[in-house]
Amino acid sequence: MSIIRDPSLWESGARKIQWVKQNMSILRSIEEDFLRDKPFTGLKVALSIHLEAKTAYLCKVLAAGGAEMYITGSNPLSTQDDVAAALVHDGLNVFAWHGATAQEYHEHISEVVKIGPNIIIDDGGDLVNLIHNEYPELIPNVIGGCEETTTGIIRLIAMNKAGELKFPMALVNDARCKHLFDNRYGTGQSVWDGINRTTNLIVAGKYVVVAGYGWCGKGVAMRAKGLGAKVIITEIEPVKALEAAMDGFTVMKMEEAAKIGDFFVTVTGCKDVITEKSFLNMKDGAILCNAGHFDCEVDVAWLRENCVSTWLARNNIDGFKLSNGNSVYVIGEGRLVNLAAGDGHPAEIMDMSFGIQALTAAYLANNRDKLTDMIINVPDEVDNEVADRKLRFWGIQIDKLTPEQEEYLSSWQVD
Repeated sequence: MSIIRDPSLWESGARKIQWVKQNMSILRSIEEDFLRDKPFTGLKVALSIHLEAKTAYLCKVLAAGGAEMYITGSNPLSTQDDVAAALVHDGLNVFAWHGATAQEYHEHISEVVKIGPNIIIDDGGDLVNLIHNEYPELIPNVIGGCEETTTGIIRLIAMNKAGELKFPMALVNDARCKHLFDNRYGTGQSVWDGINRTTNLIVAGKYVVVAGYGWCGKGVAMRAKGLGAKVIITEIEPVKALEAAMDGFTVMKMEEAAKIGDFFVTVTGCKDVITEKSFLNMKDGAILCNAGHFDCEVDVAWLRENCVSTWLARNNIDGFKLSNGNSVYVIGEGRLVNLAAGDGHPAEIMDMSFGIQALTAAYLANNRDKLTDMIINVPDEVDNEVADRKLRFWGIQIDKLTPEQEEYLSSWQVD
């Protein structure tokens, strides 16, 4: 039971999956454990994450643990059809294809929800929102789920505060081995990989405006600086703005940064970050892209409706001529630039993130009768286990506390 573009593409997808597997040592070790322990026996797992090779290997690891997998993408432009075909060839259920319309995307995620999942692995909250809003009768089947992104966690916290979240969700993005590495080093590298391969323009000496200085924004700014850019940060939170200033970056409001920037990267998790007023302030030739989950940070809809003309300037880059005579360019339709215009985060980074996903999903399965809170933090033992495995595979050894040191740190009486 699958809905994909072209099953004949499976061999290309299988090569991609094999390539990432050999570079994902944590998942390989977890796969060995899952083959032995089978934590998901008898359980249906619904997964909605950007459907490329690294995600595919996570799906195979979960299947090795006994899960009956139902898979879809979390963004219409990030699904790779050959990878989807490879998963179907291996007997997994996939409902996704590249370039899906809004209606097709909704149909695909609906197919994954309609099977009545026991565990949900989400990226942005689409599956959780769909089952609550359109298939509430299936909620009693759900043991719990995992959320991959900051944007999804924002939605979960809002649902929980309103009393609308009806099953436990683990905040995978808040795990240290996720956001400290995936969001910072993964986003930093993959965003510039997508921009550079798509534009083929130099970054050195130019002004790069990064909207948002969370962990993802820190990574994008750090890599821009490394490429020789002059980096400007825009922020709404004073502490993060102060941190950016102390990290050596220029901080200003977007309406002022718009006049200076050559490249703009939004990474806030909010909407309407770059809008009409900013567009009309930009210099001719400004290039815009988004690294936040949803395609509403750059108001591309306004550009389409109000531009004098639009054209395909280069593969995956749309040009928009404005009423003031200047032209601006948008990469990947304003969708996630590192996936809409690239291959996403490096395999070694996603190895940690998906290691957290796999072990947290197993934690939910193994503790199904003990889960009472609707919002769950990833247990420290899961976080530390992923870090320990990564260090071990890198051949790094660290010190351990002696019993005396443990007693010293846990006592309020200091000798």
